[in-house]
Amino acid sequence: MHPNARIRAIVGLRVATTFAGFLGATDVGAQEVVSLPAEDLRLPADFELVYRIGSADAAARWEEFFTIQGVGFDNAGSLYLLDGAGNGGGRRVVVVDASGHHVRTFGRPGQGPGEFQRAMQLVVWEDGRTLVGDLTGYHVFGPGGEYERMVRETGGFGVVTRADLRPERTGSQTVLVRDDRAVLRVNMSLDEVQRQVLVEAWAPRASVDGPFAVDFEEMLDEVGTEWGFEPEVLFDALPTGGVVFSDSSAYAVKLTDASGSISRILGRPIRPLPVTERMKREERERRLEEEKNRQATAIEGDPPPQVLSMINRYMEAHRAAVENMQFYSSVPVVAALRATWEGNLWVERSMEPGASEPGAIDVLAPDGRYIGTFPAGRLAMPDAFGPDGLVAFLGTDELGVPVITVRRLPQNVR
Repeated sequence: MHPNARIRAIVGLRVATTFAGFLGATDVGAQEVVSLPAEDLRLPADFELVYRIGSADAAARWEEFFTIQGVGFDNAGSLYLLDGAGNGGGRRVVVVDASGHHVRTFGRPGQGPGEFQRAMQLVVWEDGRTLVGDLTGYHVFGPGGEYERMVRETGGFGVVTRADLRPERTGSQTVLVRDDRAVLRVNMSLDEVQRQVLVEAWAPRASVDGPFAVDFEEMLDEVGTEWGFEPEVLFDALPTGGVVFSDSSAYAVKLTDASGSISRILGRPIRPLPVTERMKREERERRLEEEKNRQATAIEGDPPPQVLSMINRYMEAHRAAVENMQFYSSVPVVAALRATWEGNLWVERSMEPGASEPGAIDVLAPDGRYIGTFPAGRLAMPDAFGPDGLVAFLGTDELGVPVITVRRLPQNVR
């Protein structure tokens, strides 16, 4: 298990100057490489408002939300919201139809079938089935909100370590998930999850090899070096059953078929932002603040002294790694990557670290056409894409109460 995954389980490039060098370790022989234009074509960001729910002034009790832990659309345009109690996780799933009217609410706190202890993840399949990731496993609910079964993890990989669950668009009960530098296809139709590697992304440095260290002292030794501005593996599911992903500091968006084979790479000649000493200092301070907050919130209840000592030692080792962290020379160009319901690609570009506004968002067709760009600061990446151009944005009002806004995209960017 990767060290960062262990932290979550316990407590919760070199950049080339040519596009060919941006492709990482990929064999490009059978792939189409598409060079997109350098100049932005401005797109308007004025989308039709469909409905807005939530806020402290909510008219109905069902739309009195606390914290939205997850969101997704089904094929009918209904929106599903996992609502909960802050760090305590989700407590219910609220469903509204394509016009914003309440359909149903299901799930509740508890330890029984279909009851949530600390639900933090929501997956919505096209047919309206839902998957809710909880401490003890994954709850599966039918299209009408009826509890169907529980799916358990195996192999010592805790539910809380899963990152960026995405529903596959194949009609099957499968999801995609990032696991270190790989994207896995996970079958959720059985009592225990069945995993297979779909994509092995490029690794900018050597990963920790070998089995998970069961000895605590060995685990402390494997905390390793922390890296700032390391390019993440960003990905989303395509309607064709494939994956779109980015895995380097460059602008290189890779598309695969349903087997995981890369078929097309889309790039723009946009150079990564060089990392300055000020960026390094601010990033280290930000990460240290995260460690401080994690230590303040990670330990719940009254654990035995031996367990408490192990947790504290591990967190101290990780904090030391952050204090001595190393840095990549560039900020990755791509900050976020999503696919629309129809299959267009939305690629958000990075701003300077610490910027409060979202970066520019490029819209690309999966066949390699550049459609245009929403300018920086004009539009946040939608939190969910749905059919018929529906998109959901999560926000809060002036009192910090969740507000969910659903808009409709124009045809050319869906």
